Amino acid sequence: MTSYIDKVSGFINTYYIDPILHDEGYNIVNTLTWAIILGLCIFAVVRLLKKLDIQANNRFIAAIVPFVLAGSSMRVYEDAGIIQYPFNLLLITPIIYFVVFFITLGCLIIAKTISKKWAGKSMESIFASMGALWFFFNISLLLSFQRIVLPMVLIYILGLGTLATLFVYFVAKKVGFEVLTDKLNISILYAHMLDASSTFIGVDMLGYYEKHVLPSYLIDLTGTAFVMYPLKLAIFIPVLYIIDTNFDEDAESRNLRTFVKLVILVLGLSPACRNTIRMVFGV
Repeated sequence: MTSYIDKVSGFINTYYIDPILHDEGYNIVNTLTWAIILGLCIFAVVRLLKKLDIQANNRFIAAIVPFVLAGSSMRVYEDAGIIQYPFNLLLITPIIYFVVFFITLGCLIIAKTISKKWAGKSMESIFASMGALWFFFNISLLLSFQRIVLPMVLIYILGLGTLATLFVYFVAKKVGFEVLTDKLNISILYAHMLDASSTFIGVDMLGYYEKHVLPSYLIDLTGTAFVMYPLKLAIFIPVLYIIDTNFDEDAESRNLRTFVKLVILVLGLSPACRNTIRMVFGV
């Protein structure tokens, strides 16, 4: 019995605890686990939004973006060593996602309450303003501890991500592939092209390394992080097509579809923002 418990404990420590404690990144076991948890959380949050009478539409997604930037910039606190042990563990993936979620949820509830009493101000605008203030606070705090080392990295990442997205958009428009001319869909792809650009510049030019299982394997296999561009396109174009051609039976299905797109956007924009800020500050 003791031997069995030791094996289970060793398994949990190896695949779950140690990667968090030592910020070692991902392995196949915890990657699959976090993916399953993410799927369950999606349905839970959709039900929560319904209970709060909040529609997951394009305006709501736009209002969420500042919180994605805020959460990503807060993640850099740990990279820069601003937050010390044990509190820094709250800023390591996947724990930070829960921290950011509960802060965002609190702000959402406050914004909705304020909007009911403040005529002329929508919940989305109040909510987005709160996220923007949080993001600017994070950047100000980082600037008080770190100096900007590589400002051109921001230009390179934005430039490469924009060029890649425009190329896909104009090809899609030329061939009439409406999935990739939709504003929300192309915005999602843009977030992932920024992520690909940040990985490419970080790994190939600045000596950083990739922590995710599949990208790390493909980078090692090809010898370049440029592989992130075709990898992202190969994954997310079919995913967006499947989402757009399904989940259209009723309002609840469409609400779920939009929220799933929000999650995909966050999965691209969050690491893109964190990677970019890290490199700009040289941490």
